[in-house]
Amino acid sequence: MLLRQAFHSFAILTSLLLLAEPVAAQRGGRGGGGAGGGPPVVMDTSRARTLYVSTRPEDHPQRNHERDMTAKKAVDSVYEARSRGVMDFSRITYRSAVDGLTIPAYLFQPLEKRGPRGHAAMVWVHGGVHGNWGSNMFPFVKEAVERGYVIIAPDYRGSTGFGAEHYNAIDYGGKELDDVASAYDFLRTLPHVDPDRVGMMGWSHGGYITSLILFREQHPFKAGAAMVPVTNLVFRLSYKGPGYQRSFSTQSGIRGLPFERREEYIKRSPLYHVEKLRVPLLVHVATNDTDVNFVEDEQLIWKLRALKPDLAETKIYVDPVPGPSSVGHTFNRRVNTTTLERDDSPDQRDSWNRTWTFFEWWLRPYEDRSRGNR
Repeated sequence: MLLRQAFHSFAILTSLLLLAEPVAAQRGGRGGGGAGGGPPVVMDTSRARTLYVSTRPEDHPQRNHERDMTAKKAVDSVYEARSRGVMDFSRITYRSAVDGLTIPAYLFQPLEKRGPRGHAAMVWVHGGVHGNWGSNMFPFVKEAVERGYVIIAPDYRGSTGFGAEHYNAIDYGGKELDDVASAYDFLRTLPHVDPDRVGMMGWSHGGYITSLILFREQHPFKAGAAMVPVTNLVFRLSYKGPGYQRSFSTQSGIRGLPFERREEYIKRSPLYHVEKLRVPLLVHVATNDTDVNFVEDEQLIWKLRALKPDLAETKIYVDPVPGPSSVGHTFNRRVNTTTLERDDSPDQRDSWNRTWTFFEWWLRPYEDRSRGNR
């Protein structure tokens, strides 16, 4: 009797489950991925379009290249005019060690050169996923030259102002590193540059390139400074969303998002290579940065402080006076656009004082080693 009742109950339960199966499948239940048995999902095509991220290089976001080239010529003319009688300014090119690509660059030198190995030098790296060396850097590079440095500023692959081919060759965290590092090889051809006193400095994406090069196993640089640097592409792309992601996923060297090319993005993120640092590194960040948000930069700061306290000099500027864009992101790049003179705030002054002191300690730009004072 009990066995017959149990069998009867099992038969009723089985029937109910079979009747429920089509409904569960429709609502995404029992493995269908639905949430709480809600109504069928209706595709929002408008939202789907905004979320779509291509992996095809032909879909890489484009610009008006003719306009960019015209703007770049204007920057050249500004430097040429403002440098006259102040410093030796020239436009040069060199070959990237990775594939021979021609890299345009600016070279800034003292008017009077010292003898062999007389000058320290630095590679200064501009920012922007696609950007270039702009006229707003004039007062800072002028200061560097006055202090005895030779400065080279490369417009590595992906930079704007040099046409579509150079623009579309972008390789963020890839071949662009060799483009920048190859500037050292050019500096070595200048007899008055001391190859043992060459440093690096960059802002935003330029700070990212600086730190990632210094985190390599081998490089020729003696010290570097990374200002408000991009640090973690795995985090950054998720934080910034599809509009930002499209400039990465469509690069021919990447072709995908972090969940698709996990190891590639880890390889291209400075945060995951801090342990390789072997030379002094200065890092300044801002809590009110709306481009490289502090929630990203603090990851690098804490890891440097934990793993490399003897090599890393870091400072967090708490809500510094805003710069010309992205609030704290440009806090130490405040420039009067008319006079091209520094528009100092207390934070900018402090940041540059620390930067000059850092490099003077490690590169000794005031020493004229052609006279034997090593």
